[in-house]
Amino acid sequence: MYQPKNWTSEMLPLVYLAGKGAPVNADKCLNGTLDSKMVKGKIVLCDRGINARVEKGLNVRKAGGAGMILANDEPNAYSTNADSHFLPASHVSYVDGLKIKDYIRSTKNPTATFLFKGVAYHTPFNPSIASFSSRGPSPVSPLILKPDIAGPGVSIVAAVPPKSVGNKKAQMFDFMSGTSMATPHLSGIAALIKKAHPNWSPAAIKSAMMTTTDTTDINGKPIVDQVGNIPADVFAIGAGQVDPYKALEPGLVYDLTPDEYIRYLCGLGYSDKDVNAIIHPAPKVQCAKVKVISQEQLNYPSIVVPLPKNGTKTIYRTVTNVGEANASYKAVISVPKGASMKVVPSTLKFKTLNEKKSFKIIFKRSGKGHGTGELKWVSSKYVVRSPVVISHKMYL
Repeated sequence: MYQPKNWTSEMLPLVYLAGKGAPVNADKCLNGTLDSKMVKGKIVLCDRGINARVEKGLNVRKAGGAGMILANDEPNAYSTNADSHFLPASHVSYVDGLKIKDYIRSTKNPTATFLFKGVAYHTPFNPSIASFSSRGPSPVSPLILKPDIAGPGVSIVAAVPPKSVGNKKAQMFDFMSGTSMATPHLSGIAALIKKAHPNWSPAAIKSAMMTTTDTTDINGKPIVDQVGNIPADVFAIGAGQVDPYKALEPGLVYDLTPDEYIRYLCGLGYSDKDVNAIIHPAPKVQCAKVKVISQEQLNYPSIVVPLPKNGTKTIYRTVTNVGEANASYKAVISVPKGASMKVVPSTLKFKTLNEKKSFKIIFKRSGKGHGTGELKWVSSKYVVRSPVVISHKMYL
């Protein structure tokens, strides 16, 4: 997307200002740390951290540098961004950054260049969980799996004000990343579902999105977490990557009423004042008079089970048929490590639309630690999947 017009691709000296004799934070290319005598006409390797990615390139340019290689720090691992830099630049992973540093240290006169050959949108792991993506569990309600779901949020083409501060080329679009990019995708999908099913509650829409997600990438392999470049666990990906097409027709939903949320909030130990502030302008409640719902028993599309040593636990859920009349669903389970799992009944038969059926899941501890699995309700047309997490302590 960002192709310099006057870049010759000639090999240029490559420098990395770190270690003995280098100014403090010169390795991160902070303002005022780069000596023009050391960087003028050269490509500068800059580490991530402290200041903004694009600002690093600006500081390199101010010091007379010809280009920048931006190297990730370890926490950002494999997450790279397509930024609109102030000079020719390339963003590399933490591992690749280490290789470049080894090359610089082992070579008397290290050189580098950039080869700009047009725009190609590709990543070897697509989709994957960005290193900066928030992780669970929730400290407030650890028995409700967080995050709920994953959505597109890295290098998203977004409109930008053409005369905004920092918009160097008065461009109309830019690549942007973060929750601010993922949220519009998910809220837009929710709006499409609401349009298709105007009578569905917010909880039903959320359930439809969560139970129809994907957990494999475009190559059919488990979605990768860019922290460690390993398969993403449920505390990174939640139920999985959103699939808007399948979410429109989920088959079954785990629905919730406002009253159930109130009982859940009271069960968390919130004061009457706090609960009433949350539910305003609904009529005020007194938690002492409310039949509370414990976290794990909330009719949620994911399941987290606290399972003490030698203990058993029964979880209850209710699903609503929004697919087809005269439908039959069979429970298919992947049992979490360290526990046994039984669904009763193992088959749900629906005669009509909007019919509700309840079931229970009986867990028994058979090992240590915590494990993950899943529950699928499978019919001839639909697969309704819920992640299952077994914790052998109250807080994961």
